[in-house]
Amino acid sequence: MLKAVLFDMDGVIVDTEPLHRKAYHQMFKDVNIEVDEDLYSSFTGQSTINICKRLVDRFGLSQTPEDLVALKRKNYKDYFENDGLELIDGVLERIKDYHANGVNLVLASSASMTGINQIFERFDLNQYFSAKFSGADLEKSKPHPEIFLKAAASTGFDKSECMVIEDSTNGIKAAKAAGIYCVAFKSPHSKHQDYHLADKVISSFKEISYANIVDAI
Repeated sequence: MLKAVLFDMDGVIVDTEPLHRKAYHQMFKDVNIEVDEDLYSSFTGQSTINICKRLVDRFGLSQTPEDLVALKRKNYKDYFENDGLELIDGVLERIKDYHANGVNLVLASSASMTGINQIFERFDLNQYFSAKFSGADLEKSKPHPEIFLKAAASTGFDKSECMVIEDSTNGIKAAKAAGIYCVAFKSPHSKHQDYHLADKVISSFKEISYANIVDAI
């Protein structure tokens, strides 16, 4: 029986991908590298610091990963303050539905805690969630299961009573490596992702109302 839901954020709760894409591509220009679409797609679900470590290694950059992170975050802050953002269609209704039915909600995102708090404060989401975990604060990034293991443990429920909602290949791999039921949200904003490991694939949050999902896991 469903007792807790572990939400990813980017691409699941809010569509920040266009802002991240702009911020990353401006950073690529800043350090004079060309990142093709296949490589960029492989970053989805990973923390910024791990992405930047990969870039430094791959392109032999003189900048440190921390330098790249600072550049990317400065760009993102500029875009965040000036571009309109909206929650993913139907997700707030689902969050309220789960919360009203006593389901423990936890955020498990690869975004920085600063980025998470920006979104949660902007859309007044803290009232629904018992905890928030940032992959940027952990040793391992998705597809490693660390973030979901910690998030599940924080609920006090068994992993068999938890469900992950993810939109990325790396996030789905992390959820399954953690041994947790995973719903893949096939977001129109998440390109080139592999959902085959997911237990259930959805294209609308209406498909996983509390009534529909409570006894599914």
